Amino acid sequence: MKICLIMPPLPYGGMPLAPPTIEYLGGLTKKVMPDVEIELINADITAVSPEEIKADLVGISCKTPTVTWGYRFADALRKRGIRVVLGGMHPTFLPEEAKLHADAVVVGEAESVWSEVLQDTEKGKIKPFYYGERLPLENLPLPLIGHLKGPYKLHSLMTKRGCPFHCECCSLTPFSGPEVRCRPIKEVVKEAELLPEKLGYICDDNIWAGDLQREIDLFDALKDLKKKWFAVGCLHSLHGPLVDKLLKTSRESGLIEFWVGRETYSGGKIEKNREEAIKRIKDYGVNVILPVMLGWRTDTLADFEKTVELADRMKVIVHPGLVLPYPGTKLYEQYKPYLLKNRGWEYYNGGYLVFEHPTLSPEVLEEKFYQVSIKLLNLRRLFKHLFDIPLSGFPTTHLYFLMRQLPVHQAMKVAYQKWQKGVNLPP
Repeated sequence: MKICLIMPPLPYGGMPLAPPTIEYLGGLTKKVMPDVEIELINADITAVSPEEIKADLVGISCKTPTVTWGYRFADALRKRGIRVVLGGMHPTFLPEEAKLHADAVVVGEAESVWSEVLQDTEKGKIKPFYYGERLPLENLPLPLIGHLKGPYKLHSLMTKRGCPFHCECCSLTPFSGPEVRCRPIKEVVKEAELLPEKLGYICDDNIWAGDLQREIDLFDALKDLKKKWFAVGCLHSLHGPLVDKLLKTSRESGLIEFWVGRETYSGGKIEKNREEAIKRIKDYGVNVILPVMLGWRTDTLADFEKTVELADRMKVIVHPGLVLPYPGTKLYEQYKPYLLKNRGWEYYNGGYLVFEHPTLSPEVLEEKFYQVSIKLLNLRRLFKHLFDIPLSGFPTTHLYFLMRQLPVHQAMKVAYQKWQKGVNLPP
């Protein structure tokens, strides 16, 4: 039997990071069926058409911004008689919708059901839905590194899943659960040793969620590897007597950049305790990137400009995006009555407004979003920020910052130009 696992292309392209989802699923496939032939495809890097695929089963992992492509690709494969299973966050939260485009849908995490999916496929008795359980993260198979074609310069490391903070705009807690499940530290270190690069992405839902002493022990164990890391998380955990030790150990283990998780700051406002937490992280030599969502139903055009003031005041790079009420989130239920019915999932890419604003049209808000985004990500601001990054991270942190931000700057310019021409939707 031949299995093909596919990641759809991102709306605006990505960085040369091997997608962890299909690498981990590839490792799980090999654990279940060691002799199976397997192909991994990241359509963000490698262009692929349905006619090229030769497989008995194709698995496609979809998020909301990529699900339109995933559905279209799956439909084309099924017309050729190839069985398709869809999984990931969007199919998990809207399984009946996903089933219209697939032979089977994996709802939730795949570890507990993937063996059943493969065996049922081999028998020709695939079921319409498979409901994954949230299992302890022990004795996980190693990711299938090296099977992806493409110029990858980064790989990922997963150390835990779950987040106890039910942020209204985040789908991670509904997907992975509020309980933080940690992998054994020895298994994490063993996997980290296999990563081919010196720079990697810790792809946890929330890097500092859970028991802070466990996190300290983990980062202490990673020190000897002499690797550098970037990661995502929220600021809720940064309080109490262990925080300084946590930040110190994180930095010593190689953490060079921290992306604050999908924050809901509006109008340049940020709570004092979170502002202090960001300053505290920076004091330990870690660069901070602050994603901010714009265009809330309560926002005015003046609120967009205040985001620029926030970036200047805090000396951080702000990554703007329009508010996205993804399925599975509290925000989706809250904004559901206002969702624009003529805007499908392909619009959920951060560059379009997908709901009604009480006083402003989508076009006015989108135009303002792009104008402010160009200000926040212009070259002068990016190169000026190099001097705000602590010298303790030189040169890796500085080079990595440019490697990440220059493509974002260019992508935003191109996205604005395409938006002006009305051709900004993904293929």
